[in-house]
Amino acid sequence: MYIIIVGCGKVGSELARLLADSGHNVVAIDKDPASFQRLGADFNGVTITGNGFDVDLLKEAGIEQADAFCTVTDNDNANIMSGQVAKKIFHIPKVITRINDVQYTHVYKELGIDIVNSTTLLASLIRNKITESRFSSFFLEDSRLDAMEIEAGAKIAGKRVEELNLPGEFLITAIVKKKKEVFIPRLKDKVEQGDLLIGVVKTEGLAKVKKFLGLE
Repeated sequence: MYIIIVGCGKVGSELARLLADSGHNVVAIDKDPASFQRLGADFNGVTITGNGFDVDLLKEAGIEQADAFCTVTDNDNANIMSGQVAKKIFHIPKVITRINDVQYTHVYKELGIDIVNSTTLLASLIRNKITESRFSSFFLEDSRLDAMEIEAGAKIAGKRVEELNLPGEFLITAIVKKKKEVFIPRLKDKVEQGDLLIGVVKTEGLAKVKKFLGLE
């Protein structure tokens, strides 16, 4: 994929490195040229100095061929401006914007821009570290849903996937075996002790699902 990242701070530089190391074509944009030092000498992408909402600069960055556009500076206004330019002017299919103020989340969604809120995500991860040991969950963009990881214990080992799914509440989407083999399960597949189950759960039904799976 051809991916443009605006903002080369701690988040942007880490994202750029991860994507580049995965074989993607990455362009990093930041108004401070010194920020590119975070990428390291082995970064094989492209760096451009300037503002992420400058149309001419974005054309120079190759935005017209981009598959995805991420804007992750620490300035919400700059992020939303860059996101709007990418979405409305260049019609990039996947635009992801980092925000800090969740008050205007609905506005961003109406503009067709996917958002990531670091405060909400971090709070969710800390919550899991404090309160849970056998499973973890993290907020999806739609706050009505959580993604969930569960280590299969004795109570659910030997059961079929269809016995563990709760229609409208919880759905197992993948299983990771002890040998790190990952697959999308069929309803008749049986769960083995030690398997890592990955699924989607309604946030309001999280307590019910934990009880059902013997995690309380």
